[in-house]
Amino acid sequence: MNFNNIPIDIRTPGQYIEFDNSKANQGLPSMPHKILVTGQRLTAGTVAEGVPVRITDPAQGIEYFGRGSMLAAMIEALKNANNYTECWAIALNEDAAGVSASGSIAFSGTSIEAGTLCMYIGGKKVKAAVSDGDTPTAIATNAAAAINANLDLPVTATAATGTVTLTCKWKGSTGNDIDIRINYYSDEKTPKGLTATVTAMASGATNPDFSGVITAMADEQYHTLIMPFTDSSNLTALESELTERWGPLVMKEGHAFAAAAGTHTTIATLAESRNCPHLTIMGSGKSPTPPWVVAAVLGGVDAFEPDPARPRQTLTLPGVLSPAIPDRFTMSERNIHLHGGASTCVTDAGGNVLIERLITTYTVNAFDIEDPSYLDVTTMRTLAYLRYSVRARIAQKFPRHKLADDGTKFGAGQAVVTPQTIRAELIALFIQWEESGLVEGREQFKSDLIVERDGSDPNRLNALLPPDIINQFRIFAGSIQFKV
Repeated sequence: MNFNNIPIDIRTPGQYIEFDNSKANQGLPSMPHKILVTGQRLTAGTVAEGVPVRITDPAQGIEYFGRGSMLAAMIEALKNANNYTECWAIALNEDAAGVSASGSIAFSGTSIEAGTLCMYIGGKKVKAAVSDGDTPTAIATNAAAAINANLDLPVTATAATGTVTLTCKWKGSTGNDIDIRINYYSDEKTPKGLTATVTAMASGATNPDFSGVITAMADEQYHTLIMPFTDSSNLTALESELTERWGPLVMKEGHAFAAAAGTHTTIATLAESRNCPHLTIMGSGKSPTPPWVVAAVLGGVDAFEPDPARPRQTLTLPGVLSPAIPDRFTMSERNIHLHGGASTCVTDAGGNVLIERLITTYTVNAFDIEDPSYLDVTTMRTLAYLRYSVRARIAQKFPRHKLADDGTKFGAGQAVVTPQTIRAELIALFIQWEESGLVEGREQFKSDLIVERDGSDPNRLNALLPPDIINQFRIFAGSIQFKV
């Protein structure tokens, strides 16, 4: 038999016993999971751009990247949704050639009653007191002061002649998606006599170059990546990186989550311009919550799910505000999104935002023919786990073995494998996959499984593994054929 640490020619008397852990682990391995949050920092942050830093507390987002920064908001939202999965962050500075988005709230009329002005800036409520007889100039001054007092907001405010001008704290087109509105809940009312007119955030331009994040990632594996940008240049760079990482010579799989605000057409156009199995874009529509925050929550919720094959439908996105009822996408619109590569969410009776279906942007193959093979995130997550468990099984049980043909007569205890040995191990692994609800079709797997020695390299074993990945119960269709 073979030993790993005891020399075969030792003559010194004694009892020498080594340990061999190749058969110690039972069942399927636990796959580690690491989240990477990316976004823009402010100059007040203590962590420079391009430096990976571990996040264990939401307050670190403020300290590391600046209060009111994009990253601080993303980290707070993610940690509120998932405070258990290991989390890291990599920041980017704003582009020097960028432009900050701006918007405004213009007041007119004179208040004829005391009350509270409820402003929502990026989904965050800001209250300003209004007195009977207040003029637009006085109200604008108070509103701007209330906005600036909330240091966690993504904007700063100035007031002049009855108008509050809001400016994003960072440069880039993302600032255009900061939602501004007066009142959100049905019991919030603008004081009588006062009119507030909102001009949406606009004119933000030029996001940072995401290649800085890719460089900072180096060879580290991040299983979930939160992407705040949806411009073509940055999405293309991210998709290329993730495609390479999924390849057989790298095998450091990761899945990216982004979100897109706007109309049905805006979201459909964006999703249809992408075609990557490693990217998910949630159509958040006209939610008051910024899309980069939605992406952080979505990625955190998905990463928290321990079963890669279980559908994410009905999972709540905590902290994400629903669009107003008239702004919610219809079933027809959501179905179009799902055919075009955008994930969908719905709102329940309590106003909670729930995942409806979580898909990738991959919809067609290289010939532009519809291809659902990589459509669902569950497929990608399951494939990543199956590959990881195969690697773990072979590496654990056969770390230093010799290779021989089937039928070779070697002694018991010899570290030798044959194609039949590996075949039996892979079938045993499949049975564990099946028992864990990851695959189905055992007999098909056994009949289609191929394990053979390479014809050119006698030290290489080739295997074709044909698992039938388990599906999800998404649709029930029935017909009630009644009699009267």
